[in-house]
Amino acid sequence: MKKRNKPVIPGFGLSMGITISILSLVVLIPLASLVVYTAKLSFKDIIETITRARVLASFYTSFVCAFAAAVINGIMGTILAWVLVKYDFPGKRLMDGVIELPFALPTAVAGIALTSLTSDSGIVGSFFAGFGIKIAYTRIGITVAMIFVGIPFVVRSVQPVLEKMDNSYSEAAGVLGAKKTTIFWKVIFPELKPAIFAGTGLAFGRCLGEYGSVVFIAGNKPYYTEITPLVIMSELQEFDYSSATAIALVMLAVSFFILFLNSMIQQRNARILRGGNA
Repeated sequence: MKKRNKPVIPGFGLSMGITISILSLVVLIPLASLVVYTAKLSFKDIIETITRARVLASFYTSFVCAFAAAVINGIMGTILAWVLVKYDFPGKRLMDGVIELPFALPTAVAGIALTSLTSDSGIVGSFFAGFGIKIAYTRIGITVAMIFVGIPFVVRSVQPVLEKMDNSYSEAAGVLGAKKTTIFWKVIFPELKPAIFAGTGLAFGRCLGEYGSVVFIAGNKPYYTEITPLVIMSELQEFDYSSATAIALVMLAVSFFILFLNSMIQQRNARILRGGNA
């Protein structure tokens, strides 16, 4: 009779217990508190709270700017990942490390730095001001700040796929006479598409809830550059916890929906890969 090897990690029961405990403390209990506070309001009060003109304007600002930033991140992040993987050049390791800077840099510091750069007297802002384009204290500035915090998600999602990609298919297409644009859209892009969508979805969720780096550059003009997290903070400062949690619950629902779609895309891609390897 063969001696059964002990697993390196604890058994399923202990592992699942630890997982559920950590998940409950870090995620489920805080989320449940949102529902508890929101339950103090009637359904009519909730609808009235989240449909106030100021709240709707903040939803519009947050969603439009986050979507624009996510799309730009999806394009620029893919290009950055491509350059970092496909080319060797001086300073490559430094550039690769700088990609992580938005994760390490305090968001308030990033917001102050971006505001000073993009204001009318800043280096970047003064250049665009000459063309009549104002960046700081507008939705353009909000989008810029969101691009800053969201781009690492796309780069780090696409980069591993590019590193593991088999180049034999694209080389074969080139030998057969396919143009470079055809090779990219027909051979390379289908491989990258799930990673791009996943990174873009994560960037959108990150941008949607961003506060620290956006609040300084936004200018916080009600009905124009006021983001939803700031409205939630305003409600909390007025000790209106029920209204704050009702607004936060809407943001939570949208973020959860985005992450759910992201997960579905990943699972579908995994099934396709398993089917192709079968």
